[in-house]
Amino acid sequence: MSNPNKARGTAWESSVRDYLNRHLGLVDPDGRFLHPASADNVRRAAQEGARDVGDIHCHPFILECKDVKSPAVPTWLRQAVTEAGHAGYPFGVVVHKRRGAGASSGRVHFPISTWTAVRDTLGMPVDDAAGLYGAVYSARGTDTNRWYVTISLADFADLLADIRGAHRVPS
Repeated sequence: MSNPNKARGTAWESSVRDYLNRHLGLVDPDGRFLHPASADNVRRAAQEGARDVGDIHCHPFILECKDVKSPAVPTWLRQAVTEAGHAGYPFGVVVHKRRGAGASSGRVHFPISTWTAVRDTLGMPVDDAAGLYGAVYSARGTDTNRWYVTISLADFADLLADIRGAHRVPS
C-alpha cells in the first residue's frame, strides 16, 4: 500500500476488529471465526464510495475508525451517524486511536443521542451507565450536536456484549 496514512488507518481498523472479535469470544486462538456466517462477527466493511457504510460492522453499531493526531470528534460523529444510516444500522460511533497505546485503550465516542438510546436499550440510568462503562461527557458550547460521550474500546466491548445480550431471543 503506497499511501502511509491509508495503511495506518487500515491497520487500526484491523486492530479494532480483531480486539472485539477476541474479546467477544467469536474467534479461535488463531483468529479464525468460530461460526463464519454469524451476524455477530465483527467485520471490516468494503468501501462503498459516496454511500459509505462505515469501517467496521459490529451489529448494532457501525464503527468509524480514526488514527490521526488531531481529533475532530463532532465532525467524525456526523460521519458515523450518516454511515450507520447508509448501512441500515441503528448506531454510529467513532473509535479514535490513542498514540502509543494498544487497541483496548482506543477511545469510542458516541453522540449524546446514541448514548441515550443505548442506555435506554439497556434500561440504565445515566449514572449507572457512566459508572459501569467509564463514560466521560464532553459538552462543547450550547450546540448539543457537538456534545458527546467517550469510553474506552475495552469498555465498549463490554457494552457491546451487554447490548447484544439484551437483544437475544431466548432459545
